[in-house]
This record gives sequence, C-alpha cells and structure tokens, in this order.
Amino acid sequence: MTGTVPQPSPRIRSWWGWGWADQHPDDAECRAMGAMLPGTLARPLPVPRVADLRIGAPAVQPPPSLAHVISADPAERAARAMGKAYRDIARALRGRPGRIPDLVARPATEQEVSDLLDWAGGQGVAVVPYGGGSSVTGGVEYRGDAHRAVLCLDLGAMGRVLEVDATGRAARIQAGTLGPSLEQQLRPHGLTLRHFPQSFEFSSLGGWLATRAGGHYATGRTHIDEFVQSLRVVTPAGVSASWRLPASGAGPSPDRLFLGSEGALGVITEAWVRLQDRPVHKASASVAFGAFADALDAVRLIAQSDLMPANCRLLDSGEAALAGAAQDGSAVLVLGFESADAPVTDLLARAVEVARSCGGRPADASGAAGGDAAVGAWRAAFLRMPYLRDGLARMGAVAETFETAATWDRIPGLIEAVRTEVGTAALKATGHPATVNCRLTHVYPDGAAPYFTVLAAGRPGEEAAVWDELKAVAGEVLHRYGATVTHHHAVGRDHRPGYDLQRPEPFALALRAAKTALDPRGILNPGVLVD
Repeated sequence: MTGTVPQPSPRIRSWWGWGWADQHPDDAECRAMGAMLPGTLARPLPVPRVADLRIGAPAVQPPPSLAHVISADPAERAARAMGKAYRDIARALRGRPGRIPDLVARPATEQEVSDLLDWAGGQGVAVVPYGGGSSVTGGVEYRGDAHRAVLCLDLGAMGRVLEVDATGRAARIQAGTLGPSLEQQLRPHGLTLRHFPQSFEFSSLGGWLATRAGGHYATGRTHIDEFVQSLRVVTPAGVSASWRLPASGAGPSPDRLFLGSEGALGVITEAWVRLQDRPVHKASASVAFGAFADALDAVRLIAQSDLMPANCRLLDSGEAALAGAAQDGSAVLVLGFESADAPVTDLLARAVEVARSCGGRPADASGAAGGDAAVGAWRAAFLRMPYLRDGLARMGAVAETFETAATWDRIPGLIEAVRTEVGTAALKATGHPATVNCRLTHVYPDGAAPYFTVLAAGRPGEEAAVWDELKAVAGEVLHRYGATVTHHHAVGRDHRPGYDLQRPEPFALALRAAKTALDPRGILNPGVLVD
C-alpha cells in the first residue's frame, strides 16, 4: 500500500506588509526591537486581518467579455490597495488602508490589456497598473474620488521570457515577470539580466521600467534604463512599439517617454532588454574608516577611477552598527567585483589600496570569494531589513528610509543637514530622540546617492502622520541642496511635491500634453507625475 506524500503548503504573501507572511518577526522579537527605541508601545499591534476591513461591493460590474480575467474577491482587492512604504504599513496596522480597488484584473495578453483600458475609459474607471506591488512611494494606490471606481491592472499573468537572442545577448520579456522567475528562465541560456533591486524577489520587469529602478550595480549600469533596447506600451490612444536597436540618434527616444512614467501614460507589456553572461569570478572585501569624511573621499576616488566595482556601498557608523558590519563606531565601505571572463582579485586589491590611502583599514584585502564577515553581515541585513521595519511598525515606531542623489560638492553638507534637521523634527514631533543613519548605495564620478534610515518613536494612532512630517522636513533639505527627490524609488504620489519643484516648467507643460494625448479620459494611475 502506497501512502500519499504530503505536499508543502504554498507560501503566502503578506497582504499588509513586506514579503512573505512567514518571515515577519513574531511578537517577542517585535517587543525586543521596541525596547531599543524609547517611547514605543508596550506590546505590538496585532497583525491586521482582511476580515476586519469593511470592503463593500464593487461600484461597477465587469463586462461579460472580460469577466474571466477580473476578480472582486475582497482579499485580492485588499492586497492591492497600497504598496509597501512605511506609511502603507502603518495605515494597514491601524485598519486604514485607504481606497480599496473595486476590481482586480489579471490579463494574460496584450489584447486583454487594451480591451480593459477601452472598457475602463468608457466607464470612467481609474486604472492602476500593478507589477509586484513593492512601491514605496504611493505609486500603486488611488487617492481621491474623481473616478466612480478603481481597477487594479495586475500584470502577473504576463510573466514569460518570450524570446532569447543568444548572439546579441538580449531577450524579449513580458512586463509581469518577477525577478526570480526572470532569472530562472534565463539560466538555461547561460545569461542574466543581473538587475537586483532590494525588492527583486517581489518586483517585476514592468515595475522596474515604469519606475526607472536602481539595481545591483553601484557604478556604471546603475539603473534599468541602461538595459533597455525597446518597449511595447499599450495606451488608450494605441500601442507604442519602438524598434529594437543597439543605439539610435533619431530624435528624442520614444522609450524615454515611458521609462519612469509610472503607468500614467500607458501600460508597459513587454521589453527587449540587454543581457550578459553569468559572472563566475567574484571578490569582495570591507574597509573600515574612523572618520566618515575620509570614507567619502575614498568612495569618490574609486568612483572616479576606471575600476567600476559592482558593489561600492558606504555605511556610516550607525548604519554599520545596525547591519552588524561594525560595532566600534567605524564607517564601513563594502566593495565587490565580478566578471564572467576574468579574475577580479587585482581590481579589488587596487580599490582597497585607494581606500587605504584615505585612511581606511582593510578587513580582508585578499579578494577571497565571499569576502569578510562585515560583507556577509551587510548582505544578510540588507535582505532582512524590510521585515524588521514592519516589526518595528507593529511597536508604533517610525522606521523608514528615503534616498536621493547630489553632486560631490554638496554631499557632505547634505548628509549632515538631513541628519540634524530630521533628527530635530523627530524629537519635536514625538518627544523622543531619533536615529538618522546614512549609506551610499550608488556612486558616480560626479556624485553619489545617499540613502537614509530613520528610526524613532511614533505618536500612537498617528504614526503615518509623523512620518509625513519628517518626510516633509527631509524634502525641504533636499530642495535646498539641489538634490533629487528620488534616485531610484520613483515619484509616486508621496514625492509629487518635490517632483513638481524639481522639473522645469516647459517639461511639465510637455508632460501634461503627452498625458492628454495618450490618456484623454485621464484614467491611467491618476495623481502620478501630473494632475
């Protein structure tokens, strides 16, 4: 008699927080983290349940011809009501997720995408494109009441690598393909896109393209833009299909209109992207610095060399301690090199020597694959941090990040001003001191991208409002220093005030005209980029 082998239960995505539901800290771990931040709650807020939300019937009914791709299931709707920013988590924990979509559509073909847009336009239904739902800037939620209903357009059913050109090292990939699936489908060809944002496991190619996402590389090809050959985009005015070319000087690039458009101008359905051979040579090391200013000098010199490290991340003393990379007050520079065709240990050694010339203390200059303990600690913390953030949110804490970019002459003053002014604002808002840490995630010959972590107590029941206050102060500092409102997190709705100040008015005029021409009924992701 043959028994039945039990099958493991499928993993469940958290509807309210980051990633997998089974990876969130338990109550004991939440309390332990909260004890390190004065002013947090005595016990964690309960994990929110969809059943506790008041989700009404949809305001519209789908047409019979599209009913097979549309769902009104309350759990599916709630899971797509917002992204994964701290303010989203804080609102969900308090039972205030905002406007919940009336319907969720999962088209499997480009024609179904087009048909859905035609139907929504005729019905006055707002359409919010959705990839992996990992937005941290309010990019996948609807705010306001200008539309009678909201349709979440989930591209998850369009998740295939359609064609691979091994000779030209490129592939045609559907926009709904999530990071792990994309790499798995490319692996048999010995190729990789090698674009690894922190959200890699839970974000899609289309989302990366629509938000101009930053990825694996700290120098050189830092953004998804560098990998794009051509795009197909469905708009209410028709399909935009650019030619697949290695380069072109034929006028303004049509792809540039849609890269970073965040679903406001059209729905990206597929793209040809540049690939590379899978790296087989890797080396990493860390360098400690007693003075953060010396570390900044080292990073600038490395960025201005021809070394082009894949990883060149600088952690200030607070960030290094948080990641477990150093506990003695040192700043830590994490360096990494990789190649598909030649050893990289010499490149690593040269970069370490540059850092040493600026007062750095190498922890491991041997270039051994895998690097030293500090490198490993940083990698582990990098992947775990979003889950810990949600655990702190359950304790009523404000725990969030924001990023920017500026030229080297402004970087030192910018970092110090953010630390001081956001810290002061947090003390004023909560009555408790805050921790404001900084790391550099991407570096360029002419500047860098600082990434800030803010940890503070919240005001019970008003945690999201506290974060909005701190974010407003940070935005004022960024504007004063001429730093971008976002380097790789996109504009969404949270960054609109800063984006409106940053963009030139003639460009804003052209963008509004493009919105009117491509989306005349104003149904595509209303409130993103333009009104």
